Amino acid sequence: MSAPKEPPALAGFVEARTPHRPELSVERVTELDDHDMAELCEATDAAIIEGGGFGWIEPQGRAALQRHFRGVMLVPERELFIARLDGLVVGSAQLVRPPRNNEAQAFGATLTHAYIAPYARGHGLARLMIRRVEERAASLGHRVVNLDVRETQTTAIALFETLGYERWGTHPAYARVNGRTVAGHFYYKLLEPGRGRSTGQVMGR
Repeated sequence: MSAPKEPPALAGFVEARTPHRPELSVERVTELDDHDMAELCEATDAAIIEGGGFGWIEPQGRAALQRHFRGVMLVPERELFIARLDGLVVGSAQLVRPPRNNEAQAFGATLTHAYIAPYARGHGLARLMIRRVEERAASLGHRVVNLDVRETQTTAIALFETLGYERWGTHPAYARVNGRTVAGHFYYKLLEPGRGRSTGQVMGR
């Protein structure tokens, strides 16, 4: 005997209650149109106000942030990644590579200015963005990603440690925020570029 069909009214109710699955994406950009730039500036100011992700303490406004991001995209050693939630730009991160004259540290890169706007958190977008930056660093041949973070950014710290970043040190006078001196933590993570010798072999481990 076949199972009884769901009444049409109930079926519609179930369909209406199905939660929306947001579309998450991260991309590396070398230029931004005015619409994406406006969204990025709004997300950045929201993150600054909330207290995470940037060295700024006070919101900077669209004009200043536009100059900043356009400058970032002009620097050869910096790569800008933007995060989207349902197509809306809601965060960014930067991958910084050593200059060409720093051959001794060419195997490492730095993850900096990584943040997701407060109104777009809780979907796993920050984790995805960090993974994409790591993948890019590995594809360029880097074997280490370094980062530093204020001690007050506890959510970011928890995420980095979950993703395998190891704390190697703490600077007790790392930053001044609202008249208070705060410490900063320093982290690193080893990468496998996917070609040649393993990172452990290169480092003699």
